Amino acid sequence: MNTEKVDVLVIGAGPAGTVAASIVNKAGFKVRIVEKLRFPRFVIGESLLPRCMEALTEAGFVDAVKEKGFQEKFGAKFVKNGMICDYLFADQFTEGWTWTWQVPRGEFDSTLADTVEKMGVPVSYETTVTNIVFTGTDSVTTVEDIHGNKSQITARFIIDGSGYGRVIPRLFNLDKPSNLPPRKALFAHTVDIKRSMADEPNRITIVVHQPGVWIWVIPFSNGVTSLGFVGEPGFFKQYEGNNEEQLRALIASEPYLSERFKDVEFVFEPKVLESWSSTTEKFYGNGFVLTGNVTEFLDPVFSSGVTLATVSSQLAAHLVIRTLNGETVDWDKEYSEEMMQGVNTFRSYVMAWYEGTLDTIFFAGNQDLQIKKMICSVLAGYVWDLDNPYVKNHATALQKLARTIELSELVGKMQ
Repeated sequence: MNTEKVDVLVIGAGPAGTVAASIVNKAGFKVRIVEKLRFPRFVIGESLLPRCMEALTEAGFVDAVKEKGFQEKFGAKFVKNGMICDYLFADQFTEGWTWTWQVPRGEFDSTLADTVEKMGVPVSYETTVTNIVFTGTDSVTTVEDIHGNKSQITARFIIDGSGYGRVIPRLFNLDKPSNLPPRKALFAHTVDIKRSMADEPNRITIVVHQPGVWIWVIPFSNGVTSLGFVGEPGFFKQYEGNNEEQLRALIASEPYLSERFKDVEFVFEPKVLESWSSTTEKFYGNGFVLTGNVTEFLDPVFSSGVTLATVSSQLAAHLVIRTLNGETVDWDKEYSEEMMQGVNTFRSYVMAWYEGTLDTIFFAGNQDLQIKKMICSVLAGYVWDLDNPYVKNHATALQKLARTIELSELVGKMQ
């Protein structure tokens, strides 16, 4: 069996894997990426957040992505029963990037992978990890290509950015249930010939369809728009037929979308994704670290996936470099605690969204502009800024604000 020796094996060629691989490669270490699928491939997570631009910049990817002409994104718009709440990233509380992109992920991810290959990092596509044996921090990984050929890769460290594949958690039984309830998405790409009807495309639009059910509208620069409905699985049972028939019925039932997307052409047969929330017992171990969705995937509502993927990989890459250089790293404090700060902040906002707390805040009259700036920073992905009270106190601040708004509105009605 052929054996290759590297310093770092990266599992997964998505944003998590390529960001980590680029940074470690720049530090002078030998890196190889193995990827189970052939690129380009479809995946959701098409609306990025400004915070991920910092990781993409350090990895050296921004210029290559700019050349693709993807749709620039400057904010997020929330819609409910004719009411609109706009968040512009330029108005955020935290200093940082004020724009990002909306991207067809197949092309975006291929751009990152192609770029990291040009930097000298080999990528083996259609290659599956079948076994990993650790000896201290060293490892021997057995992989199998699409033709059934097996080989081994010895590495001083493994970065697992395998996303939904969850390679190391599944091989070592590290998966555990998320505390978020199961949800389902029914979605497609559409040929959006009536886009001029809307004040888009330079931001994502999120429509509150009914309590607990929402819609994403993500326009791309190529005239295609990603459109999806998200809710509890039971919600979709009231609609009969196949995926396309159900999605067309859902579109017809939403006044904000019904005329724009009436009889719209679907680029592909509408797809279903459900029960996506997942987590793991630990984010690292002796000789490996988990990054991106392989650590925890929450929910698509605030587009946190690519941000958590790229930021975790950016951080993990630096810690791996220090480890390989013989430094002592406190992985609990410097990685797990740091990443859980971001994950838990997003989790609080996801839960507040489905509970209706954010409805109260987003669609309140006479919003406090300073508070809106602070919430905008979270929506931009700056969930590690502890100078922001709506990050530092994420578990309680939203509920307190919603109660204050409700009390103020009640007093107003009584006057």
